Amino acid sequence: MSLKGLETVTEAATTAGKRGLPPVHLWNPPNCGEIDIVIKRNGLWFHEGTPIGREALVRLFSTVLRKDADGIYLVTPVEKMKITVEDAPFIAVRVDRVGEALVFTTNVGDMVEAGPDNAIRVEMDAATGEPRPYIHVRRGLDALIARPVFYELVEMASLRDGEAGHRHYVSSNGVWFPVGPVQ
Repeated sequence: MSLKGLETVTEAATTAGKRGLPPVHLWNPPNCGEIDIVIKRNGLWFHEGTPIGREALVRLFSTVLRKDADGIYLVTPVEKMKITVEDAPFIAVRVDRVGEALVFTTNVGDMVEAGPDNAIRVEMDAATGEPRPYIHVRRGLDALIARPVFYELVEMASLRDGEAGHRHYVSSNGVWFPVGPVQ
């Protein structure tokens, strides 16, 4: 990313804290390429093989992520740089029941209410058979739900019949999400 691109990211992220997230879905910059940034399965960000240790920088970059049909990008009004994401770009590290809502907090500080627009889904790992739970965060970007948080969801679950059959479900904002089979 060029110096101009980094300045634009910094400006966008700084104002994002005041007005919400930057409108990356509206930006179609002419300069496109790739940058050696990898978000590992465990949520750690690396640049050219070195961990990005500054949480503020990771948070800043996380505000300008966009998922397109061909991958995940860091996007500014002047540049669009493809990055590598091994699983999901975020990790849900906390869940709280707030009234009828389940509110998740991600490793970059985003707070997401599960519901019609932010679904919880559980995939099964083909190799291990273990559940891989996710929560939709924004515009096609998901957070892997950390194992301890998933255990909390299972504790909150109730048995019921639904579209996925007789399973354990959790509710949030009027929607029931299957989180696991009956053992």
